[in-house]
Amino acid sequence: MIITSLLDTDLYKFTMMQVVLHQFPGAQVEYRFKCRNPGVQLAPYVNEIREEIRSLCKLRFQDAELAYLRSLRFIKSDFVDFLSLFQLNDKYITLTPLPSGEIDITIKGPWLHTILFEIPVLAIVNEVYFRNTQPVPNFLEGRKRLEEKIALLQQPGLEQLKIADYGTRRRFSKAWHEEVLRVLCARLGHGGAGRRPGQLAGTSNVLYAMKLGLIPLGTLAHEYLQACQSLGPRLRDSQIFGFESWAREYRGDLGIALSDVYGMSAFLRDFDLYFCKLFDGARHDSGDPFDWGERLIAHYKANKIDPLTKVLIFSDGLTVPKTIELFERFNGRCKLAFGIGTNLTNDLGSPPEHVPLQIVIKMTRCNGQPVAKLSDTPGKSMCDDEKYLAYLRQVFDVAPVAATAA
Repeated sequence: MIITSLLDTDLYKFTMMQVVLHQFPGAQVEYRFKCRNPGVQLAPYVNEIREEIRSLCKLRFQDAELAYLRSLRFIKSDFVDFLSLFQLNDKYITLTPLPSGEIDITIKGPWLHTILFEIPVLAIVNEVYFRNTQPVPNFLEGRKRLEEKIALLQQPGLEQLKIADYGTRRRFSKAWHEEVLRVLCARLGHGGAGRRPGQLAGTSNVLYAMKLGLIPLGTLAHEYLQACQSLGPRLRDSQIFGFESWAREYRGDLGIALSDVYGMSAFLRDFDLYFCKLFDGARHDSGDPFDWGERLIAHYKANKIDPLTKVLIFSDGLTVPKTIELFERFNGRCKLAFGIGTNLTNDLGSPPEHVPLQIVIKMTRCNGQPVAKLSDTPGKSMCDDEKYLAYLRQVFDVAPVAATAA
């Protein structure tokens, strides 16, 4: 089995799932899979992927795992009690090979019972694909590249630069993910389990946070704010509704807002003085990160809030050199955090040149209604309803060029 624990997923899946349990337990959703790499053939491995998903659906949370979740101050006792009974059900997920060689994966059912599929299914697709296409991985090159990244981070003047692992969904394999994390722990140091702070801030992966004594990191993802398009009182207020519902659940914990569901301009219109004060900061996940950071800092200043009291999290396709550039631009002007994913957990450089899969699973419907996002990076849309996208652009005053963002 590739996935042997239901904790082998990102923390924000649990934090969102708790909100779903408490506030939207009846919501029905649909997710769709997409591989953005042209020409990648996944259909030959569909039976292998299907078997791994069947194994995933046999897993239950173990007592030690539940105890760990219960130890997190923002996880409520009744949610852990619910998880003690929880099991993924494969009746909610279908896999279909397509004549093109691609595969269709559709997840459809109650949000509460489908939200935990995304991350392990993506990890399964990755590992099945790479163990078939690269049976002899170039781990020597991977280790060399990891050492180069560590050397860059340990340059003089970068002692305050901290990175986090966000690489579960697109990792080369579970074993490689764990090796990378163990090396980073040993070489960079970390602040988990009473240790002195180092340059590894933590990981989004809950299983490895528990196993390695790391700090688990994560708040909310795009699907949460997208679902609010259907669940909120009216579309124009869906972003505000999402932030208010989140704050009602966590009462000051997990106070990081996601800024790119409707693009930065629409985010700043809704992120008024109230939210500026209520939330600890915001996360960047599309568009130009330097422009985003400058705009957010200016927005805080315009609202008479000291940017040094707020955290800016960068997490969009980061590499270590790009992370260093961002650190040098914004260090001393605000609090900073950096989440690096694929470049940490899937950078082996195997000949022919290793290319990580750009695969995603996105929510496309909630309660029968299309949902989408209009972020600041074109070319990633998962919504096939052009009329809804046009209406969404109109409501949030987003230029048509952003319609293909996701």
